[in-house]
Amino acid sequence: MEAIKPTKTYSLFECIGIELEYMIVNRKTLMPAPISDQLILRKIGEITDELVNGNISWSNELVLHVLELKTTNPMPGVEGLSHDFHQNILEINKILEPLDAQLMPTAMHPLFNPIKDVKLWPHERNEIYSRYNQIFDCKGHGWGNLQSMHINLPFANDEEFYLLHEAIRHIMPLIPALTASSPIFDGQKSEILDNRLAFYEQNQKKIPSIAGKVIPESVANKAEYEKVIFKRIFEDIAPYDKDKSLQHEWLNSRGAIARFDRNAIEIRIIDLQECPAADLAIAEFVVQALKFIIPHIKDHNPIDEYELYGIYRLALEKGGKSMISNEEYLRIFDMDKEGKVSIENVWKNILKHVYLADDKKAIIEYILDNRNLSQRILGNLKGKEWSDENIKKEYAVLVDCLKENKLYELR
Repeated sequence: MEAIKPTKTYSLFECIGIELEYMIVNRKTLMPAPISDQLILRKIGEITDELVNGNISWSNELVLHVLELKTTNPMPGVEGLSHDFHQNILEINKILEPLDAQLMPTAMHPLFNPIKDVKLWPHERNEIYSRYNQIFDCKGHGWGNLQSMHINLPFANDEEFYLLHEAIRHIMPLIPALTASSPIFDGQKSEILDNRLAFYEQNQKKIPSIAGKVIPESVANKAEYEKVIFKRIFEDIAPYDKDKSLQHEWLNSRGAIARFDRNAIEIRIIDLQECPAADLAIAEFVVQALKFIIPHIKDHNPIDEYELYGIYRLALEKGGKSMISNEEYLRIFDMDKEGKVSIENVWKNILKHVYLADDKKAIIEYILDNRNLSQRILGNLKGKEWSDENIKKEYAVLVDCLKENKLYELR
């Protein structure tokens, strides 16, 4: 859904907006519960697509079993947001308890049946969702079984837009290795660590220009963005969208999208973690990584989206041990003299050069030392009989991590 628009223009890194998507599941079976509208009704006495609850707002998503929590207004930083999100999660779980439901973390439900479990939001603004369904058929994992964190970062003018967009483009390939949390779907272990992203890029293959290569094209300014990206997308969707109801900025489904309506770029490729503490630590680390490479970006020609996509696919498929051999890319991180470098070591190098508060640094160090959430889930299931029952037991541990706002540890 739409994020709330700021009332002013902010400069580079002056503020941040965070969005977290959660699946609502039955407390006993852990299977999806399509009752986000009933949750909202019990909270405020009416069904709406968005409600403000202090610093955090709640809103619906495409499907009835997902709820989005987001910062109500642009925030000066992430400090305190882990607590704010967690308090809302506790409140939501309390409201859901009489309905025998609760929130569940991670980016994909491991036992989700896309044919049976997808129920579209039928209330306000549902005409947009219906149009998507008509064109793309939303009965699939990539529509009904994906929960992510979005980071919104501002820019004040074309110069700031270019720097932020280029920095985001060049950090994006590394992100799945750090944040993958979707190793299982259809009850089966996948060879890919970040299945949410694998499905994400296939969602709208009927019109390939909508997602492009997930890594956006390099553009110099707003005018070029509109010409290179928006113009093509709108032309390609036009035969399916006669009344132009989909021809808006949000139709763009790249992994980072420019929102000129609020002068921000939204990063969308981060899998939801096990708790807000982990989500917000990752958000802060990504922001600091962007700050770190912006001076380097100024001195380098942009790497095209096809080269960056190759690194990105390695990260989402195999994680941090994947090796990068692209010297031009490694030069951005002053690591080009080392030959091949693992994605994990690029992140460790960034961590050495940026400041994180102690609590957030400890979380990032834990992830880098013990692998991403997908790998920790698979590690804890290793050696056990592969069954729905054992998968549910492991995801019940993740549900407890969300309730307690604590890390899921490799045992």
